[in-house]
Amino acid sequence: MAEAVTAKQEVEQLLQHLPDDSTLEDIQYHLYVLEKIKRGRADVAAGRVYTDAEARQRLNRWLQR
Repeated sequence: MAEAVTAKQEVEQLLQHLPDDSTLEDIQYHLYVLEKIKRGRADVAAGRVYTDAEARQRLNRWLQR
């Protein structure tokens, strides 16, 4: 079983893959995206998902406002 990666390790890995001329804004954006992906995966694992039809219905209601 793989060891859990700490938040610090995740940031270190991210920084290693970003270009040296990355701005703080670039780094913040990438951290934001990684967190959203992590939350999305957790939602899927917990069964908090919508079918395609449910998603379309919710989007249509939102767009009609």
